[in-house]
Amino acid sequence: MSAVASITDLAVSFATDAGPVRAVDGVSLDVQPGEVLAVVGESGSGKTVTAKTILGLLPETATTSGAVVLTGRDGATTDVISVSAARLRQVRGRDVAMVFQEPSSVLNPVYTVGWQIAEGIRAHGDVSKKVARRRAIEVLGTVGIPDPEHRVDHYPHQFSGGQKQRIVIAMALVLGPSLIVADEPTTALDVTVQAEILDLLRHLRDETGTAIVLITHNMGVVADLADRVAVMYQGKVVEQAPVKDLFGDPQADYTKALLKAVPRVGEGTARALERAAARPEGWEASEPVVRAEGLTITYPGRFRQPAFTAVNGVSLAIRPGEVLGLVGESGSGKTTIARAIAGLTPVSGGSLRVLGTEMHGAKGRDLKAMRPRLGFVFQDPATSFNPLLTIAECVAEPLVVHGRARNPEAARQRVDELLEAVQLPRSYGDRFPHELSGGQRQRASLARGLALDPELLVADEPTSALDVSVQARVLELFAELQKELGFACLFVSHDLAVVDLLADRIAVLYRGQLVEEGTGAEVLGAPRETYTKQLLASLPVPDPEAQADHREGLRALRASAG
Repeated sequence: MSAVASITDLAVSFATDAGPVRAVDGVSLDVQPGEVLAVVGESGSGKTVTAKTILGLLPETATTSGAVVLTGRDGATTDVISVSAARLRQVRGRDVAMVFQEPSSVLNPVYTVGWQIAEGIRAHGDVSKKVARRRAIEVLGTVGIPDPEHRVDHYPHQFSGGQKQRIVIAMALVLGPSLIVADEPTTALDVTVQAEILDLLRHLRDETGTAIVLITHNMGVVADLADRVAVMYQGKVVEQAPVKDLFGDPQADYTKALLKAVPRVGEGTARALERAAARPEGWEASEPVVRAEGLTITYPGRFRQPAFTAVNGVSLAIRPGEVLGLVGESGSGKTTIARAIAGLTPVSGGSLRVLGTEMHGAKGRDLKAMRPRLGFVFQDPATSFNPLLTIAECVAEPLVVHGRARNPEAARQRVDELLEAVQLPRSYGDRFPHELSGGQRQRASLARGLALDPELLVADEPTSALDVSVQARVLELFAELQKELGFACLFVSHDLAVVDLLADRIAVLYRGQLVEEGTGAEVLGAPRETYTKQLLASLPVPDPEAQADHREGLRALRASAG
């Protein structure tokens, strides 16, 4: 069988003010019909640039050489690099389609999802609106959207994150391409939804014979879905192998380091015991920095919609110097609790005491004394940093706001100390946020959160968008700083392995209620609740054979749950 995509000696350079930057350097890859080829590597390795080249989606600043030959279902071949723009428009969607990382940025909020799917159909042929709508309904059903005849007329905001990703997959699938390029299709999804999307991609591959190029940094996803793996580093392919061979016997040093950096459930037990042994006597009797009793948070209804209770009767505590991991799927109430602790979301019922301040009914002046004692690390530093300020000015902001420094210049010595503490050179303070990589921005965000030496740090999904090697460095840094500075922490995440590494105790949320709480060994080693077992079974493990057994266990759990 001829390859559906054949990349030969591909090189891509980008023109910059400082001269050309080579992002891809001599890459050669083939993708066979019905095959899932995973392309992995850290940020900046060239994997996304390679993927976008397959669809001819590079900007005008890119200079490309080599060949990228696509073979459609009709047998016609196209070299993407040398064809005209008109020919490229014919090829996209019909021969090759793309599933982007963030569905909310792909779907147009002012058009129904049915219209957006039908638009792609009508752009490639003289098809009536009625026929295009019928085909849109069919493909929505294929990707598992319930009641597609009705939901076809809904807008993107009326779907959950996982459903929006299914819709984007439907848009890619509707014209029956021979190849789908999926760029980080599960990065922003929690583990249960991720498992559903991976099952969907596997089903589509088996049912339609569509080949998939999977761009990801999640080695568990690779073990779950891929047939073959290409590992990229600094623009080159350093290793290619069938998935079992790559995980069982990696050859390249970089591949070995990449696999070693993957966190695994169970690795945190020894660390938790070390932290517990180092605590002073009588620590358990100390007054918690956070105590929630029957905490309820309700969002008021609008436009004739009923009120929504996001958190319902949750009771938990965080003691000084303790890290509590808060886990659960999207919509479980994790971020709502984190924002309530930080005073960013009002409490509706029950009690929530943070650093001695009762948050239920608290006014702005009540929070003023508490706020300097609390730090917050946001999920996406790219959007939480002001793009017009330098990194030094961003990190200095809490110091200026709370009167610890007159202006950013006066705070510069403290900022330089913070940057060095998070392993960033002082000179990076003069850069703007867009000039730093994702991992560097996240470290700068951690520096800002620690600027006031807080007693409590709230970290909301701080590593979810990072690749495994960068994530490993950030997690190690976080653990070192927590040990050195001794702050208490609420660590919110949907990645159980990450929480296991850092947390002293883990709390599991489901639909706004606390269903299980205990140490990592108790909650992850011997879970009592069916939901916790489903969360664990949904987390892909970086071992193809173990993951196959894991997948069967998840199916059995789903079946038993009804």
